[in-house]
Parts: sequence; structure tokens; C-alpha cells
Amino acid sequence: MAMIIEGEERIEAPVETVWRALNDPDVLKDCIPGCEELEKSSDTEFAATVSLKIGPIKARFNGAVELTNLNPPHSYTISGEGKGGVAGFAKGGADVSLKEDGLDATILTYQAKADVGGKMAQLGSRLIQSTSKKLAGQFFSNFNARVSGSEEEAQSA
Repeated sequence: MAMIIEGEERIEAPVETVWRALNDPDVLKDCIPGCEELEKSSDTEFAATVSLKIGPIKARFNGAVELTNLNPPHSYTISGEGKGGVAGFAKGGADVSLKEDGLDATILTYQAKADVGGKMAQLGSRLIQSTSKKLAGQFFSNFNARVSGSEEEAQSA
């Protein structure tokens, strides 16, 4: 069951700051809903453990995240795949691009693709689609708050 999720966030921080945060495993770990572990295994690869509840199914996914198509500081593709035991699997990715919006703001746009299988796929496309949109929105909202907030703290320090 595949789906596409698109969105945009205006972040009150310069493009370079946003780019650095998009490549920082600590920032990503804090922003990914349900992320328990995110360890860098190379400059472009991470090992991840994420715990999620989708409808009645709660699962812990172990998998890998990879950054490709890097065009610093303007765009990249982030993709991942995780296995959740009997719950099934999830895999997907997002094309993320950054565009300056004045001196101290960035427009982040994303187009994410997700695919799930196993028990989760039996929950129905509406529930999977709405949960996926919610999780993507939550990540980018968390990311925006983290990057905007850390920028303000850095300026006041």
C-alpha cells in the first residue's frame, strides 16, 4: 500500500542552519515521532529504532535510514526501511528541498512516499494514509520548532 504525502514549512532560520539540522542525528532523533535510537553509521547512513502505534497495532521497527541525492545546502532525499516483526514493514522516503525566504527564514518543502505491508496494510488505506500524514506533519512541525527555537537561543546567548 503506497501513498504520497506533501507539505511545506516556513522555518525562522537561515538555509545553512536548517541544512545542518537536517543532517544532525540528534536533531532528527528528537523530531522523528516514536524514535528511540538513531545512530550514525556513516556520513549518509543511520541505524534507527522507532516505536509506533497505528490504529490497534503497536510495533517497534528496526531499520536503516539513508541520505542520497545530496545537494548541500539545498536538497536531499532521505529514505528508510524498517521491519516491525508480525506487524509488518514500512519503507519510504522524502525529497526535501530548502529555499531562502529572506535572510533569516527558509521554506522547506517535502514530498514523501511511504509503503507498508503485513498486518499494518490490513488496517485499511484511510487509517494508514491519515496516520502517515500525521506523522510526517509531526516530524516537520517538531523539526521547525527545534530549529527555530535553537536559533533564537543561540542569538540570545
